[in-house]
Formats: sequence, C-alpha cells, structure tokens
Amino acid sequence: MRAPRESIKETVAGSLLLAHPSLRDPNFRRSVVLMSLHNAEGAMGVVLNRPTGKRLAEVTGEFALTALARVPVFHGGPVQPERLVLAAWQARPDGFRLHFGVEPAQATELLSEEGTHVRAFLGYSGWSAGQLENEMKASTWIVADVPGDLLSHPQDDNLWRAVLGREGAEWRLLAGEPEDLERN
Repeated sequence: MRAPRESIKETVAGSLLLAHPSLRDPNFRRSVVLMSLHNAEGAMGVVLNRPTGKRLAEVTGEFALTALARVPVFHGGPVQPERLVLAAWQARPDGFRLHFGVEPAQATELLSEEGTHVRAFLGYSGWSAGQLENEMKASTWIVADVPGDLLSHPQDDNLWRAVLGREGAEWRLLAGEPEDLERN
C-alpha cells in the first residue's frame, strides 16, 4: 500500500486530499478535497463530493436569470458554511487549470469557454499553520494527483472510492469496504 507522503514540505495545492478510510469526522468522512492553497500560513480547499442537490439559482435569487443559474452547489467544508465560493476548472490536454474564489462575472465568462466547469461551494475546508502537516503525519489524508477524468465521475460518495482505488490494489480494497462494517 502506498503510504501518504511522509513530508509535505512541498505544497499540496493543485492536488486532491483523500480522507483515509479510518477517518470518522463527519465533515470529512470519505471526502475528496481539491486543494487550492497550501503554504506556511495554512491550507484551503473544497470538498468535491458533497452535493447539496441544488443549483445556484435555488440558493440565492441573484443568480436566477444569469448563465450561472444551473451551476451545481456543493458543501465545500465546515469553515464559513454560509459563504458562497465559486470555482471553475478547465480540462486541458496538459492537465487542468483551477480558478478559485472567482467573481460571478469572471465565472460567467469562463463558463462560456469550452471544457470549463463551474461549481459553487457553501463554505470551504481550511487548516491553520501546521494543522494540515500534523494531520498528514497522523496519516489522516492520502495525497493524490488530480485525474484527468475527475469530472466524468459522479461527484458524490462514489468519487472517493474511484479516486482512492487508483492509488493501488490495497487502497482499492479499502475503498470498497461497506460504510457499515457489520454489513460486510
């Protein structure tokens, strides 16, 4: 089983954090976090696989008659859950480009470009200075590269299984465990 990165002196921004199968915190259980920032002051990202089942126009009427009305809304994390964060990423042959915390006008402009996906997040996931590093030392997270087909997977609990399963055969086995082990 490939172990989580022992040292994260390098940044994990632009990577995915996958919750370790043993993580029971309801905010992050079986979560896939897209990291947008990681430096000496802390880290920040959004949970990709916690859909609210709503569209942006349903959450706030200011988007009802705009190109962003149908943008899906996700629970981005436990920090400032009332704050709306817009993010866009563009699938490209050489990877992806993330635009995080964009203004509505920029999100609308980006949405018109082919291969661009826009999502809205209520809240975000944040770590203070050293907090993420300590969690990494405790093997709370598995760091993974963003797969090119990330957005082709359902953005729900199955995303965690799919991405963790790519990290190796033993991770694939752990990812396939039932939620309730008594049902195994």
